[in-house]
Amino acid sequence: MNFTDLSLLGLNLLLGAMILLFICRIVLTWYPQADARRFPFILVILPTEPFLIPLRKLVPPIGGVDITPIIWVGIVSLLREVLLGQQGLLKMM
Repeated sequence: MNFTDLSLLGLNLLLGAMILLFICRIVLTWYPQADARRFPFILVILPTEPFLIPLRKLVPPIGGVDITPIIWVGIVSLLREVLLGQQGLLKMM
């Protein structure tokens, strides 16, 4: 395995982890009583909040529901497919 393969694998794992974190963030919105400053929840909140804050300024809650994590799941999934999918830009290089 060469450096390029390892870097593609690392990028794939990073984007997959971000998708998983945003999905966990969506699930956390179902439990508003969960304390975001406590242990398991902070592991999801800290890496995702910097992405959600700017998008919240552009996309207001719809019916009181914050849809920005859903938007980020779509963005990261699309980015992962375009870069690393079967015919992804980085795979074809």
